[in-house]
Amino acid sequence: MKSKKLCMPRSCTEGGQRGFTLIEVMISIVVLTIGLVGLLSVFGVAMAATQASQQDMIAKQLANETVESIATARDSGQISWASIQNVSNGGIFLDAPLQAINQPGPDGIIGTADDAPAEVLTRPGPSGLITGASPPDVIVPLTNYQRTITIAPATIGGVPVANLRTINVTIQYTVPSISTPKQYTLSSLISQFR
Repeated sequence: MKSKKLCMPRSCTEGGQRGFTLIEVMISIVVLTIGLVGLLSVFGVAMAATQASQQDMIAKQLANETVESIATARDSGQISWASIQNVSNGGIFLDAPLQAINQPGPDGIIGTADDAPAEVLTRPGPSGLITGASPPDVIVPLTNYQRTITIAPATIGGVPVANLRTINVTIQYTVPSISTPKQYTLSSLISQFR
């Protein structure tokens, strides 16, 4: 006896082509969607990292600027060796923690009592050049940055060195993608001799 094969038209032909089923198409769409969502999340993380790296660079520059200001004042003879200390030790540098980032005052030294209003960052406007006029530059206030300057006698093996001091500049700042503040600390030595 011969058995008969029941087939739908065009579905049982020998060597015929077979298309995708609806389930296969749905599974491939789900897999593709998961991959695209993963790729988009990578872009979000990359954008946050770029923003944080800009903030980190600004913090490092502010700390370097502070140490250079102190060294320049010493090198130019503008201040004496005894003045290169915090106010609590008889010097001119404010020792209050987390001070606002202000412009140097009339003495030209960062972190002293005569500092001017808050420092700002000037970025190029639409022209791509810092013009100071029209088209306007972009002024970014540095209000999310704070600075602490700590100056102390340097020690070697626990023994203070008379002609050497340590300068620790800590910049604390906030990054939009992180809820807790970040800190950057720059430590340097300064000697009495120019």
